[in-house]
Amino acid sequence: MSEEMNIGLNREFHEGDIVKGVAVKVEDKAVIVSIEGAPFDGIVPISELSSLHVEKASDVVSVGDELELMITKIEEENFVLSKRKVDALKAWDKLEELYEKGESFEAEVKDVVKGGLVVDLGVRGFVPASLVEDHFVEDLEGYKGKTLKFKITELDKEKGRLILSHRAVVEEEKANRKRELLESIKPGDILNGTVQRIAPFGAFVDIGGVDGLVHISQIAHEHVEDINTVLKEGQEVKVKVLSVDPANERISLSIKETLPGPWENIAERVEKGQVLTGKVKRLVSFGAFVEVFPGVEGLVHISQISQKHINTPHEVLKEGQEVQVKVLDVNEKEKRLSLSIKALEENPKEEINYELPEEATGFSISEVIGDQLKKLKEQS
Repeated sequence: MSEEMNIGLNREFHEGDIVKGVAVKVEDKAVIVSIEGAPFDGIVPISELSSLHVEKASDVVSVGDELELMITKIEEENFVLSKRKVDALKAWDKLEELYEKGESFEAEVKDVVKGGLVVDLGVRGFVPASLVEDHFVEDLEGYKGKTLKFKITELDKEKGRLILSHRAVVEEEKANRKRELLESIKPGDILNGTVQRIAPFGAFVDIGGVDGLVHISQIAHEHVEDINTVLKEGQEVKVKVLSVDPANERISLSIKETLPGPWENIAERVEKGQVLTGKVKRLVSFGAFVEVFPGVEGLVHISQISQKHINTPHEVLKEGQEVQVKVLDVNEKEKRLSLSIKALEENPKEEINYELPEEATGFSISEVIGDQLKKLKEQS
């Protein structure tokens, strides 16, 4: 065995040299290659074919393939060669450049292992499960064979450590889309969106890579107590942009503003003389506001509340009370509805005077009192 060998063909071969060879025979655990200018063939053990685990040499190399190899050992009438080390040398230089520049690149996922994904870049790259997506992925098996974009998050050439992240690429792309969207949209725009999350105070709607908030007061024309009764996560909705704050990445949206107004075509739904059922929403000194349709309130003037004289509406009505009203007038343009409760009440019967006139009794009150006083004097 020797470290160097003069082949007698005006060329010397040394351990560490990089040579070109052609695969002449592919066995299960090794590849036999013919090296130009060498008197004998070399062998590439299966462990030196790739940085990844290889089951059979034929999975990586076919007869006739031209390979760039490193001489790792020179034995009598034999070279021990490595394709893996040549690939690694080439890879590290390129990977270091990508790492320094923070650039992303595409690569195929070669394997799925416990805790993440494996990528072959000439050296083994590992993608921890937490760096696969920007959300939790329960089963990674579907990623095998997929080509994804990655960024290098950790590189140590001496230790052969290479950590990759697809999540970093996803987050960067989302940030870019968000910035572009924040710069392009403006108040008044009508957009399509998808409900992403529901909170007690409103709903967050994705409008193409960025979420905007629809406050609970902007969900519907009518009052909404529980948003979950109106919206569901994943539901597609149409929204109007109310305001945009690019600096703080905040967008205020409204679903209500895209819906027909409660007063729209009210004259077609309500006519004078019609009887409706409504709920007392507010009591004021001059009357009561009654909601007869979601978002549509009409005024029952104090004079139209009761047949009896009342000083304040609170004497006969309370907020939340359900009442029947008669429509006195409809003004769609001014969004006014005049209503009456009194008009549906029966006229009270006239009070009957049961006091008889003095002429009918044959005596007067003064006479009765005078007689009583006279008796008292006589007794005394």
